[in-house]
Amino acid sequence: MSVRSHHSLLMLRSFILCCVSVPGLGGASELSYVTCGSVIKLLNTRHNVRLHSHDVKYGSGSGQQSVTGVAEADDSNSYWRIRGKSDIVCQRGNPVKCGETIRLTHINTGRNLHSHYFTSPLSGNQEVSAFGEDGEGDNLDNWTVVCSGTYWERNNPVKFKHTVTEVLLSITGEQYGRPINGQREVHGMQYSNQYNSWKVMEGIFMKPMEGSRAISDIHNEL
Repeated sequence: MSVRSHHSLLMLRSFILCCVSVPGLGGASELSYVTCGSVIKLLNTRHNVRLHSHDVKYGSGSGQQSVTGVAEADDSNSYWRIRGKSDIVCQRGNPVKCGETIRLTHINTGRNLHSHYFTSPLSGNQEVSAFGEDGEGDNLDNWTVVCSGTYWERNNPVKFKHTVTEVLLSITGEQYGRPINGQREVHGMQYSNQYNSWKVMEGIFMKPMEGSRAISDIHNEL
């Protein structure tokens, strides 16, 4: 494990211990909506793999940090923090609205889910990478949550549309060889279909604020 990954994991563990109440110990209840500041895993519902990244760079295209899909449910490299877009604060605990623009920051490397006009290495679609340092990148890190209703509901699949290039975050099934053997290519697609549907899975969910005071934080394993 790299120094960056080890540091990020320690920060996540400290966050859980300091800020999260565990169901059964503090009377915490389940949240219906996905909220700002939550740390989550996202499952592609077509291929049953989780959105993943790691300190492995693409050998072509942008050469930035690769983003893949993995079948393992317990891989710590599949955690992402929900944040506001680069010029907007997403208040911790606020439900994310359908149509809201967010960033997804990879916990273990501090880089943001990102896309741009590079070709993905396997499918020839648009490359999706992880970019930036310590959570700060550029406007190509912004994604719009596409869902029906008012808020992003935890039980319902959603889609993520890249705000600049307008592609949808997708997996069509292409698999990498070494050094990330068996992991699926994540890319951007122009059209809405079964390959760009995502559902929230395991995570640390921030409970909404009451007035100016947080009620509590909540750690729920779906």
